[in-house]
Amino acid sequence: MFDEIRFNEFEASNSHKLAKVKLFLKEIGVKISPDIELFVTAHKGLEIVGCGGLAGKTLKCIAITPSMRGQGFVLNIMTHLLKAAYKRGRNELFLFSNPKNREFFEGCGFRFIEQSANEVMLMENCNRLFECKKELQKEFKSGKKIGSIVMNANPFTLGHQYLVQEAAKSCDWLHLFVVREDASIFTFNDRLMLIKEGLKHLKNITIHKGSDYIISKATFPTYFIKDEKMVDSLYSQLDLKIFKHHIAPQLGITHRFVGNEPHCVVTNEYNKQMKKVLASKDEYGYIEVVEIKRINWQNRPISASRVRDLLKQKRIDEIKPLVPPATFEFLQRVSSPY
Repeated sequence: MFDEIRFNEFEASNSHKLAKVKLFLKEIGVKISPDIELFVTAHKGLEIVGCGGLAGKTLKCIAITPSMRGQGFVLNIMTHLLKAAYKRGRNELFLFSNPKNREFFEGCGFRFIEQSANEVMLMENCNRLFECKKELQKEFKSGKKIGSIVMNANPFTLGHQYLVQEAAKSCDWLHLFVVREDASIFTFNDRLMLIKEGLKHLKNITIHKGSDYIISKATFPTYFIKDEKMVDSLYSQLDLKIFKHHIAPQLGITHRFVGNEPHCVVTNEYNKQMKKVLASKDEYGYIEVVEIKRINWQNRPISASRVRDLLKQKRIDEIKPLVPPATFEFLQRVSSPY
């Protein structure tokens, strides 16, 4: 049936071919995801009739022209896209899609992880989630109050330190998850190092290297979500459901701590969803959300964005009151031309 279809594989840096894919996606009402590095396209004559993209370990922008839907053609797209990923050593893959496509992608070997409303779901083609849960169980600590914090720390400030100290003070044990995705100014390894250095005086804490199941906003899809106003809400819901249903139960987490957010709309939305998703009782129970007031310096909240702004302006000395000594020494080194 599809003998006349030919497939093409190209890097997203090929601007000429990328422009054609953008036009194809636009015509069927899908926006291109900017983090895609590789595309597979299907052509009928000179016309693109389907495509799929690879962004790191995530498949995105899988789409076919309306006239060829319902014929099983998308399976051909998936076959070529998976081959392209495997060829690059990316065997453990994720994909985001609308939940209505769940049955089809299960037929392609993907397993459902979680969904947010009826708008977006996350799937994987491996047993990574099961293995991740087993590893987490090894870090289980007993206690009546087991706390948790998820942190990017870009970079680690006295504000972060205060939040962790206050949480640890009120818990039998505290689990701190460091967002792993290298989508920040500072690398994951540098952020992790500064966090460990800034918290080495605390004895009732486990610092976890974040996994693919602590979802980064950078990898969350927006290309098939029609209402842009819903993106932040859907991202928050999906990330928090995975935390509540798959991560927290392995560690017996009862509380999640977060700093209050007086200014950032996106973080405010996340905090609001946190109280809604985590604190509402379901078959997994509930997790109490504790909001801790941020500390100030010169009548302004200490934040990583404030530190980054000062660093950008080369006002290094003004950073010193905002960060622990290890962070300040690190920032001095990276800002020096020598």
